[in-house]
Amino acid sequence: MASAVRAQPRLRAGADTAEPAPRADTARSADKANKANRADGPGLLATPPGHTPGHRFDDQDYPAYSMGRAAEMLGVTQAFLRNLGAAKLIEPQRSDGGHRRYSRYQLRLAARARELLDQGTALDAACRIIILEDQLAEAQRINTELQHHRDRHQPGTASRISA
Repeated sequence: MASAVRAQPRLRAGADTAEPAPRADTARSADKANKANRADGPGLLATPPGHTPGHRFDDQDYPAYSMGRAAEMLGVTQAFLRNLGAAKLIEPQRSDGGHRRYSRYQLRLAARARELLDQGTALDAACRIIILEDQLAEAQRINTELQHHRDRHQPGTASRISA
């Protein structure tokens, strides 16, 4: 079974790890936070200029949610999310500790899978439907983008299309 169109999430510059921001409530996590904010530390670099510290959470592909949190948000079990991974619908990234991390985009796919399964669709068929829906949406987005690009660079094209 092929995975959805965006198998490898696109991360913004500086968001090259799936590890969440360290918690500052313990000495150990405070030490990790200090290392992560140093340019020579093993973690994330300091916040890039012009970005707010939470800028990665605006990225639909940033793996911000743990498996437990994702399951809670969707109202499903963790086993359901593992089954979607086994079916190759979503392939979560892994944190440094090996824990699954899910993006908002992946959560939307999982929610759609839940809808289809609730309607009686088999898992394999639901995965195929979702992949095709995702591919269609991406093709339509690209088509619209190309049409806008063409209209900006070829005056009078829009009037010929609507005629």
